Amino acid sequence: MTRNVVISGGGTGIGLAAAQMFAADGDRVLLLGRRGDVLERAGAGVPGASVYAADLADPVAVRGASGFVGREFGAVDVLIHSAGGNGLLEPPAGGDDPLDAVARHWTVNFRLNLLTAVLLTEALKDRLAEPGGRLLFLSSIAAYRGSGQLAYAAAKAGLHPYAHDLARKLGPHGITVNVVAPGYVEDTAFFGDGLDDERRARLIAETSDGRAGRPGDVAATLHWLASPGAAHITSQIIQVNGGAERGH
Repeated sequence: MTRNVVISGGGTGIGLAAAQMFAADGDRVLLLGRRGDVLERAGAGVPGASVYAADLADPVAVRGASGFVGREFGAVDVLIHSAGGNGLLEPPAGGDDPLDAVARHWTVNFRLNLLTAVLLTEALKDRLAEPGGRLLFLSSIAAYRGSGQLAYAAAKAGLHPYAHDLARKLGPHGITVNVVAPGYVEDTAFFGDGLDDERRARLIAETSDGRAGRPGDVAATLHWLASPGAAHITSQIIQVNGGAERGH
């Protein structure tokens, strides 16, 4: 059965890998993101994909995206929140005041990683298929251990209680809600221009299988959680990190 799949942050990395995987199953995929040119290029490589450019931290833009989903899809079978980032690619705060820089950094990270997911969920949750809807969030290993970017870690950790609350509320409607928390994943835009060799080696050394994660590793987990076989799995945080962080 063809499903309607909406993926935020679908233009690159994990979101794009997930889009390709669902499309390969014959599902209809909608890619959301801020950069229209990136979405158009990504959509050209995903069979039958639609794209819609929107800043998902802006309520007005989210209402526009929700209207598009209603017109094009109606019901949503799978909603995946892959949009986010560590804020390093955003413009810095103006001026030299260190508190201004801190406020800017934390605000940007919460907008990118938490507010985008909350606004899009609240706009579309009444469209989730009943029963059978799947709501999936992308967290991070950083949410468990902190990281050099503490604002990013805190923002990702904020997804966890939100997902647990939604799982309780939506469970009676036959909708599951889960979180996937990846470790270090290569071939994404997360580290901007790249990662120095020393840090890359250190991150890989933390794993039990001795390799970096790939977008397809996370996409496959999302795909499984959206499958009928995962119908009794909800309110869980699934770690995909090669053993760099053990289960909790």
